[in-house]
Amino acid sequence: MREKYIEQKLVREVRKRGGLCEKWNSGSSGWPDRIVLLPDGKIGFVEVKAPGEKPRKLQIHRHDQLRALGYKVFVLDDAGQIGGILDDIQTA
Repeated sequence: MREKYIEQKLVREVRKRGGLCEKWNSGSSGWPDRIVLLPDGKIGFVEVKAPGEKPRKLQIHRHDQLRALGYKVFVLDDAGQIGGILDDIQTA
C-alpha cells in the first residue's frame, strides 16, 4: 500500500465525517502533511507515511512543537488506523 493511497483514504474519511482534510504547505520543512478539521472545532495534524516508514528527525521535532502547544499529532502508515485517529480527534 502506498502513501498516496493512505492519504486519499484519509481525505475521504474526513469528508464523510463532515470535515476538511487540507494539505499543509507552510513554506518550511518538517510539518505534518495534513490538517484535519472536524465539526465542533476539533483539529488534529496527520503525518502520512508509507507502511513501516518513520518520521524524519525534523518531522519529529515539529510534531513535538505542536504537541507542546496542546495539539494532537498522528503518524499514519496504515489505512486501518484512520478511524481510530479520527475518533481521537473528535473526542478531544
